[in-house]
Amino acid sequence: SDIVLGVVDLLHELTDTDVINEALDDALVLVEALVTNQIMSVLVQVLETLDEKNEDEAKGLHNILGIAENLVEADPELANDAFKQGLLAWILNRLKIRTFDQNKLYCSEVLAILLQSSVANRTQLGLIEGIDTMLQALALYKRRNPQIAEEQEMMHNLFDGLCLSLLAAGNRDIFLKGEGVELMILMLREKKMSRPPALKVLNFALQGDEGINCCAKFIDVYGLRSLFPCFMKTPGKKAKRGGFSEQEWVEHVTSIISHLLRNLSGSQLQRLMNKFVEDDHLKVDRLVELHLFYLNRAKVVDKEIMEEKSRLAEIDEEKDNEFYMKRLDAGLFTLQRLNYIILSIGTAGISTVLTRVKQLLNLKGETLEPVREIMQEYADSLGDGENKANEEKLNITHMINQLT
Repeated sequence: SDIVLGVVDLLHELTDTDVINEALDDALVLVEALVTNQIMSVLVQVLETLDEKNEDEAKGLHNILGIAENLVEADPELANDAFKQGLLAWILNRLKIRTFDQNKLYCSEVLAILLQSSVANRTQLGLIEGIDTMLQALALYKRRNPQIAEEQEMMHNLFDGLCLSLLAAGNRDIFLKGEGVELMILMLREKKMSRPPALKVLNFALQGDEGINCCAKFIDVYGLRSLFPCFMKTPGKKAKRGGFSEQEWVEHVTSIISHLLRNLSGSQLQRLMNKFVEDDHLKVDRLVELHLFYLNRAKVVDKEIMEEKSRLAEIDEEKDNEFYMKRLDAGLFTLQRLNYIILSIGTAGISTVLTRVKQLLNLKGETLEPVREIMQEYADSLGDGENKANEEKLNITHMINQLT
């Protein structure tokens, strides 16, 4: 056992990023030799023999996870071996232990790295009940906060891993069957530290065609009751926003509402529309307030870009893309989501909604024209072709033409 732990300690040092960078050629030879001998499988075999009650063996476990992290950093393709050779399954099993410690934190870090580095791992996670394991681990925080900063970090790692896993085909259905939508809504309602990352997970879960069933479930379990308080008031303190900026918070909330508007139909869509009518159109007031705020930010950055363009001899495609990214970062993406909501509810046949929008804009000397311009630009950016993007483009163009 001492010999094994000694070898583990040595490999941990030899695969350290700084060591690899100092002697890259020699290090790559070592990495290749380790891969040839199925190092991930060997590490798992050692992990299964360790007793974490023993301080040295607990440290050995930590070092083994470090070796895996170092190898994936050296060659991201090696992340695929983590599933094939059993490391992903071992990490998920270790995360089932309810008590928190440093090794559980490190497992959550390595899991997030493996999912970030490998699309295949995201798919495999669903096949080996990894979604359920992560939901069960996160359920501990639905009514209580992590006790220390490191435990909070672990919680965020698990939420990040869950978001990544939802990008894989088929995992939304697993998330749905595992009552993931209900858990995230409960977290929104309880207003603990899990509230902001739960908002982010719902953004991932409800988007696109694969989010249709999750959107339906969201309405069925009264998710709107927990969502709209997030829309009506952005928490003032960054800690209560889970580290999100105010813009990121609004972006997640408005993206969720946009996903619902796209994916719902019939009585479920009507329930969402009714939210904008109730309480004398209070949510329309908030919508226009946010629209004006982000529109003013967009005008400022557009003016800066125009001034910069006037000083340039020519603007190539790369520079043009750079300008567009600057506009998105300044809040254009959020403004697009807000304007999509205005378009959707303003053309849904509820005359009082559009009348209220126009009145509020008029009070500030604004019109609907910026909404049309911004959404037309967004529609044009979707390009042409026989795909979902083109269908979205046609839908947005149709709503722009209806907005009067």
